[in-house]
Amino acid sequence: MLQFKDFVPKMLNPPRIFKAGKYESFETAMEAANVWIAKHNINVINVETVVLPNIWSRFEEGPQDVSLGTSGDMASHWHQFIRIWYQNGDSGESKPSN
Repeated sequence: MLQFKDFVPKMLNPPRIFKAGKYESFETAMEAANVWIAKHNINVINVETVVLPNIWSRFEEGPQDVSLGTSGDMASHWHQFIRIWYQNGDSGESKPSN
């Protein structure tokens, strides 16, 4: 069964008025993905960089939200993360844990 797992840099400090938020580096997310791949018996199908707007907005549900809003009148913040598409190395029936 085809599955995916996202590796999103964590928010370290939320944005404030006149101050941008602070996030882990993309390299930190890539390292977490490499550790996870090495730890699990999976068949990696594809690795992609996904860029989505406003995933840390209080009105959004993160990288798996099916509708992320932007507007020309308000600032949009775009975030990139890593998505691993895979199949389990065994029967493909159970999903690896974090």
